[in-house]
Amino acid sequence: MDQAQNLRNIIKMQNQKMIQNARVISVTSGKGGVGKSNTSVNIALQFQRQGKRVIIFDADFGLANIEVMFGIIPKYNLGDLMFKGKELKEIITPGPEGVGFISGGSGIAKLVNLDKEQIKRLVGKLSELDELADVIIIDTGAGISSSVMEFLVASPETILVTTPEPASITDSYALLKALSMNEDYSPEKCKVKLIANRVGKKEEGQNLYEKLSAVSSRFLNIELEYLGAIPFDNNITKAVMTQEPVSLKYPGSVSSKCYEDIVNILENKEISSHNNIGVRNFFKSVFLKK
Repeated sequence: MDQAQNLRNIIKMQNQKMIQNARVISVTSGKGGVGKSNTSVNIALQFQRQGKRVIIFDADFGLANIEVMFGIIPKYNLGDLMFKGKELKEIITPGPEGVGFISGGSGIAKLVNLDKEQIKRLVGKLSELDELADVIIIDTGAGISSSVMEFLVASPETILVTTPEPASITDSYALLKALSMNEDYSPEKCKVKLIANRVGKKEEGQNLYEKLSAVSSRFLNIELEYLGAIPFDNNITKAVMTQEPVSLKYPGSVSSKCYEDIVNILENKEISSHNNIGVRNFFKSVFLKK
């Protein structure tokens, strides 16, 4: 290869890097208390360990689950970006092993009062995340509220966390039904992937997936993908009590290894340019409705 061709390849690689979009993954659940936020922080840590730059956006507004999981009180939140002149980098709180997170805080409640120009400026600021991270984890609220749906229909990848409990399965189906009925939902653009949490054994998770997948495919036209199961593990409970993710507190535990396996599956799945929309387009879809 001559020097000119080598230079052209270097420039091409640099240009591709400059325009690379962050991968946006939303984590959700049909009801609270099934391990949604716990899943968010653990897959974030596992992505970080694979050399990715990861930021969690806490969209479970008002509950501050991510900061509780990490045992860290953020100095600034989204409200400071919107109303107090802080820059995006200033509101990203450093977490363990280099994972950052953005707290929604009380500022998110004021979103309804923003005019279109203010929202455009907000989207412009949040768009900087494409340069700061390779993976953005959106920890949504639980249930089927309109704010949760807005994040899910905008997300190219959604991880649905459920458990074998009948109430959890029922609420997961209700969430999938609400998603399928949303006028902005597209099965081609919004891929839903399932994690079975707190299972007694591996087969229980597979059976849960097969049952939920069968009804969602038949009645809702949603084709679920299976990422795997997280076993019922006392190490998770002990880690939560000390406000540390199990992947950090007990990295050799069975549950930590399962989170690692799930991230390996996510890493091995090709993300098409059609679905890799990046942060700017994601937040435009959430906040700037037609």
